[in-house]
Amino acid sequence: MDIFEEKNIKPMLISEMTEPFNDPDWIYELKLDGIRCILYLDNQGKNTELRNKRNLRLLPKVPELTDIYQNVKERCILDGELLVLKNGVPDFFEIQRRVLTSNPFKIKLSSDKYPASFVAYDILYLKDKELIDLPLMERKVILSDTVIETPKLAISRYIPEKGKELFEVAKAQKLEGVIAKKSNSKYYFDKRTKDWIKFKFLADKDFVVCGYIVKERGITSIILGQYQGSELIYQGHVTMGVRHGELKKLETMEESPFTTEPSGHENAVWLKPELVCVVNYMPNDKGMLRQPVFKGFRDDVDPIECQIQEV
Repeated sequence: MDIFEEKNIKPMLISEMTEPFNDPDWIYELKLDGIRCILYLDNQGKNTELRNKRNLRLLPKVPELTDIYQNVKERCILDGELLVLKNGVPDFFEIQRRVLTSNPFKIKLSSDKYPASFVAYDILYLKDKELIDLPLMERKVILSDTVIETPKLAISRYIPEKGKELFEVAKAQKLEGVIAKKSNSKYYFDKRTKDWIKFKFLADKDFVVCGYIVKERGITSIILGQYQGSELIYQGHVTMGVRHGELKKLETMEESPFTTEPSGHENAVWLKPELVCVVNYMPNDKGMLRQPVFKGFRDDVDPIECQIQEV
């Protein structure tokens, strides 16, 4: 089956965070704070298709990108990041709020105020041929030759060798971090290899939203869970950055969704474990959440994918 026609690609995954390093056999790109997507563009058929990691169609959420098929020279598939910029910096909350919105009028207002863009960092297919077995740097050359850059469709910039220096720039600019990639790496669908690695100032994890507690002065704390196999296990709370109004719309449950209910949650409002959120935290060697901050909800991760990682 032709992967362009099938439109069911699961992107290559990035390995867990490590310390920044320099290496002449690697290139380094800024980690952009958006939604990982696969973009299918057909300049002859005048068609744009945008899908997230769960293969959900996102173009209805970002209608301003409908015509970007005009900005490629051939039919192609691009891997990259869907972004919304605020004050020149990617804003994860804004793009997540957009994709979780279903009201066309609100989507139109948001697209006028904060238009989305797509930044491509890889090309997987051109004309009628897969490119995944080519070395990364060859794919980068083909990507540059194929895409006609505009504010709506851009190409990710990279530097060779100097990962530590780029990481310091990312920290100074309060960006997410850096992705390191082996220059000769191939592209593996839905696989995590040591060929692509991230360095981040803050770590993040995905958690299942299991409930919440409203505390004094209206402060709200989300109850977090992750799966161990098929069992949902309590993983603590996050309070910083949480807004109560976002939780009131969710479907409640009479009982805790956990396999074993945690103690001290008599005032909890339990929720169906159907929503995933991202939490930023300071890394530590114990694997615990230190200084956790709620970053936003996401619909590109299935709750069962939020699995406890052994430390």
